[in-house]
Amino acid sequence: MTQSLEDYLEMVSFLSDDGTVRVTDIASRLGVSKPSVLTALKTLEEQGLLEHERYRSVTLTQKGMVRAAEIRQRHHFLTAFLRDVVGVDDETAEKDACKMEHILSEATLEKMKALIHVRHKKKKVTPRPS
Repeated sequence: MTQSLEDYLEMVSFLSDDGTVRVTDIASRLGVSKPSVLTALKTLEEQGLLEHERYRSVTLTQKGMVRAAEIRQRHHFLTAFLRDVVGVDDETAEKDACKMEHILSEATLEKMKALIHVRHKKKKVTPRPS
């Protein structure tokens, strides 16, 4: 799946949290044209990730919900990592995470998670003997 299609799927998932997902809302949030949205939705529908009837709302399939959740989790983790571990501001963390979520391998993400785990363990205060 391309970065662009992942962005569309993630946006449909995000907008689903607030209720009905319309093509207009997707176009507005992503800053793209309605025809671009329709093309992407058609491709995602062919992949079994969502359902969309022209002039109707967009809904994720079970497969689409799972894939979108994976993308959103990666995004959330990377945003937190960049903000809390690397120390960049919220806006930069958000923008960079959006780019990184599509290109980092699972192996790299696991190493980053392990780094946080080790770092967290080191911060735990152990009682000193009396």
